Amino acid sequence: MAANPLGKVLRLGVIQSGKIIEDRTLDKHENVTIGIDGKNTVVVPMSNLPKSLVVFELKGSQYSLCFTEEMDGRLSVGGGNNDQLTFAALKSQGLAKKRGDVYVMPLTEAAKGKLSLGEVTLLFQFVNPPKAAPKMELPRAAKGSLINTVDRTFTGVLMFFLFIEFAGAGALSRMPLPNDDVSLEELPDRFVKMVVPEKKQEPPKPKDDGKKPEEAKKDDAPKEKKNEPPKDSAQHKAEVAQKVASKGLLKVLGAQGGVGAGIADVLGSGAAATDVASALAGANGVATANSDNIGGPKGGGSGTKAGIGDLGTEGGGAVDSGPKREAAIRGRVMDSSPEVESSDLDKAALARFIKVRLSAIQACYEAQLKRNPSLKGKIVVRFTIGSTGRVTDVEIDENQMGNDEVASCIKAKIRAWTTPFKPDGDATVSYPFVFQPAS
Repeated sequence: MAANPLGKVLRLGVIQSGKIIEDRTLDKHENVTIGIDGKNTVVVPMSNLPKSLVVFELKGSQYSLCFTEEMDGRLSVGGGNNDQLTFAALKSQGLAKKRGDVYVMPLTEAAKGKLSLGEVTLLFQFVNPPKAAPKMELPRAAKGSLINTVDRTFTGVLMFFLFIEFAGAGALSRMPLPNDDVSLEELPDRFVKMVVPEKKQEPPKPKDDGKKPEEAKKDDAPKEKKNEPPKDSAQHKAEVAQKVASKGLLKVLGAQGGVGAGIADVLGSGAAATDVASALAGANGVATANSDNIGGPKGGGSGTKAGIGDLGTEGGGAVDSGPKREAAIRGRVMDSSPEVESSDLDKAALARFIKVRLSAIQACYEAQLKRNPSLKGKIVVRFTIGSTGRVTDVEIDENQMGNDEVASCIKAKIRAWTTPFKPDGDATVSYPFVFQPAS
């Protein structure tokens, strides 16, 4: 058949449940898709159509009609009513070539027909492109001129103020500038304080009279009154011993022997005051101070000893080691290169697509790695990418690991993929996954 020189464009009419829902003439040459997705050329949201389906394919300068086994319709290849052929006749006569699951029929500008997809019917034919609507333009008399659009009152006021502003600026520019320099002494006091801040007065330094700091402190201490008579030495010692005997450790030390025992030796003077060991030798015993004898009268007798078990201890509460956790078992998947049996797919792009989804494949392996830490090996998966981008026919070509659970999980993950690739026909891909435990 003669090629379509793209002189005409497609006109499409969409009928749903017996009602015309759209009549459109395409303004450019491109592939025509139909479906429920909003990105299609013809969108029929409330229907039983798939997400996207190519019905008119443009290659070079010729349109081709694409239909499947489930579709029905008629095609007129010469423009008359006697040469109308059904899709079954196109397939039986070999006019439509099969490409995967789709039949492709080249079209000419004289072709027209209809395509039925369940409750939706698509009518098509080639028509001349519509002429562009003339650009609306106002007549010259309605446009007016620049002078007519100017507000004279506003312009006059604006010019008046501009004249005053420029005249004032010119007068100021001709005025001489003062050349007298003002000295610092001629400035008022308030400006002098702002320019030269006042210097803070330092505190006077103490005079150095040759005395040391310790001596100066002694001199500064209040002196005793000379008029007081000195206290009797024996009476003073007795008062001090009485006060000290009831305080802290000294009370404990003198609890058994009284002030005249160990304490008397410590506080004594002269040859009797020897050392602490000799002073303590005079004590009858050592007692433990408690609430009963603190501040009370001292008594005789032997003291009581406190054992370690009698002492109360605190601190160091219960130590919580936290909940039990499973040790993390990790595995990894080695990067591989896919084997593609179609030239319509980019191997590098497909490898990047699979690499992004390796974490889901790795999860299948790690689930079984917890049960068998030595599990490793290679699994080769073969799957097919259709013209819509969906993955079909997922099979396991090779399973060196010998684990059916990992293989079944990988098949389920890959079967749910929807790739961005849309080859002309079914493209078969073989991809090896090599698993091993992470070190």
